[in-house]
Amino acid sequence: MKMSGSRCRSSKRLIIFHVFFFTFAATGSSTPQVPVLIWSSEGLPPLASPAAGHITTHDQLASYLNSAFGSGPHTVLLFLQDKLSKDDFTVFGGVYGNKQDSVFQNLEAALQSSSSSVTLPALAWSGYSAVPSLLEEKLGVSPLLVDADTLSHLSINKSVSNLLLISLSYCTGAQMSCKEVLHANDVIIGEVMSIMKLKSVPYTAVYTGRQPSRVIPESSISHRPMGRTLLQMVQSDDRPPIMYNSSNSTCIMLWAQSLNISLSRTSSWIDLMNETASLEGSVCNGTHSRLVLNYADRYVLSFDMTQRMYPVSGRNWFTLDTVQLQVNGQTATFNGGRGIYAPAEYSFHCESVTSFRDALLVPSGSLGNSSDWRLNFVDFQIQGFGLNNGTVFSYASDCASFFTPGIWMGLLTTLLLLLILVYGLHMIMQLNTMDRFDDPKGPTISVPQTE
Repeated sequence: MKMSGSRCRSSKRLIIFHVFFFTFAATGSSTPQVPVLIWSSEGLPPLASPAAGHITTHDQLASYLNSAFGSGPHTVLLFLQDKLSKDDFTVFGGVYGNKQDSVFQNLEAALQSSSSSVTLPALAWSGYSAVPSLLEEKLGVSPLLVDADTLSHLSINKSVSNLLLISLSYCTGAQMSCKEVLHANDVIIGEVMSIMKLKSVPYTAVYTGRQPSRVIPESSISHRPMGRTLLQMVQSDDRPPIMYNSSNSTCIMLWAQSLNISLSRTSSWIDLMNETASLEGSVCNGTHSRLVLNYADRYVLSFDMTQRMYPVSGRNWFTLDTVQLQVNGQTATFNGGRGIYAPAEYSFHCESVTSFRDALLVPSGSLGNSSDWRLNFVDFQIQGFGLNNGTVFSYASDCASFFTPGIWMGLLTTLLLLLILVYGLHMIMQLNTMDRFDDPKGPTISVPQTE
């Protein structure tokens, strides 16, 4: 859907903005998608209105960005939120005309005051956000991560293209509600817009998400496999595992639904699985494997694994000895050898690997300023040895013990019922029949009656 025009029509944009999102949120789609909002202080090329329910492809977005950034230098502000969906606007955007109830007041004000704006309600999402890479390709510059305070002191060269990345968090349910987080993000957008206005720098702003906040599965429930499935199967078709290759063969594989880190007990979680990582520094051999995930030198996550022979069990086992997190020159080390291990030819899988609750990752020694750093890996699976085909995990050794609390309750209940049954059978077997009876040929017993 398109929203563009001169300033004389700017008063209508807010109504179109709400009606647009309310209408498209009601249509629904089984394909994962993220909305994209684009507005500019100078002007944007027109965009034909798509049919209702249309999902914009990456090629269509690339074609539009080619026309928008055809020639000359451009300064682009990319507001990249961890998660974003149309439902966030319909639930928290005051779509019923109550402007005071909207958490996107600064965003709506920016759209209303801009020279022109374009809205893509549904951009196809396939496991990663295409917007940052497309902008980087069209502008020919790498993104610069900034915040409102950094931007206020930053000198922007108008003669060259600039891609300024403002990272916005999303609610995780751990600290703040979604409404509070989205309101805080809207405040950041308002601060950035005010700074750009003071600097008098022409800009184009883009607001989107790294992934949808609400993803509807592509396949229906009837097509899903029923019953138990092998753990070596990849958990998601949309996101392949991270693989490190050495000597033309894969020697380390890692997959997780999310790799969450938190740098304080009050800050929101950062999911590194949504970022693109470099594997430079990773090594592997017959006894030691090290997987290094370098996220543009902002965050560095390292997994150290060793393989050794244990004579008691008569087989080789591998252990995830340490997990290291480096941020801004500080390093925190978490030990995992006591709880994260598996036979050398297996992979290790666990539904939840944390450093703070039922911790499998134990902080090592004094962490100094990083003592409040926390890790939370969801649906985590890793293998550093014994990879044969290099495409799927080997059979997984799961961290969950066989005798879970539910199994213990069932066993104790069965034992109690069995004891009751045995006691009842024992009581029945103790019943005795009479061994003497009255002689039927003898005189009958008469009972005199008295009046």
